[in-house]
Amino acid sequence: MSDDLTTGLRELAESAEQLPQISGADIRHLAQRRRRRRSTSAALGGTAAVAAVALALVLGLGGSGTGRQDMPATRPTRTLTRQPAPDIEVDLSSRLLVAGGRSMPVSSGLARTPTPTGRMTVISRVPVTVVSGAVVGRPHDFRYKVPWVIRLRADDGTTTAVFGMATDDTVPGVFDLTSGWIGLRTADAKWLYDRLPTGSVVDIKGHAPAVPWPTPSA
Repeated sequence: MSDDLTTGLRELAESAEQLPQISGADIRHLAQRRRRRRSTSAALGGTAAVAAVALALVLGLGGSGTGRQDMPATRPTRTLTRQPAPDIEVDLSSRLLVAGGRSMPVSSGLARTPTPTGRMTVISRVPVTVVSGAVVGRPHDFRYKVPWVIRLRADDGTTTAVFGMATDDTVPGVFDLTSGWIGLRTADAKWLYDRLPTGSVVDIKGHAPAVPWPTPSA
C-alpha cells in the first residue's frame, strides 16, 4: 500500500472519531426535552386507555341518560286452549235443540226442577227406559216408558238426559214440564239417537221461559 493511501485512510478514521461540537448545556437541554416527550406520551397513553375502558362499559350497559335504549321486557306468551265445537247445542230460552243443521223443539225442566246447563258429554244410550211420572210432568207415583234416551253428564257429575216424550208429542217447543230432562218429539228423538254416539259433546245454555203450566192429573 502506498504512503499516500495510508495517510489518507488515517486522516479519514481520525475525522470519523471526532465528537460533535455540542456544549454540555445543549446536551442537558436535549435530555430534558426527551424526558418531557416521554412523560407526555405516557400520560396520553393512559388517558386513551381509560377512555377506551369507559366506552366499553357504556356500550356494555346500554348507554345512559336520554339516549339509553333499554330492551323491552319479554312477557310469557299464553297458549289459549279452544274447546272443540259441540255436536249438539240446546237453547232452553228458545226451546230449541240444534244438531246436524236440524232444529228440534224441546221441553225442559220446571222452575223448581230446572234443566242443568253447561257442557256435557253423552255417557250412555238406551232405546227405552221406565221413568217416574215426574220426568214427563205426570204424578210421581206413576211409571212411564220413554224411548230413545241419551244420558248426559258434566265434568262436575251433574246429569240429565234427552228423550222422546211419547206421553205427549205436542209439548216440546210449547211448555216446559219435565223434572230436568230434555224432551223431544218422538220422531226427533229417534233421529238424534241414531246419529249421536257415546262421547259426543252437548252444550246447554239459557233457561226455560217462565210460563205457568198446571201439573196434569193422572
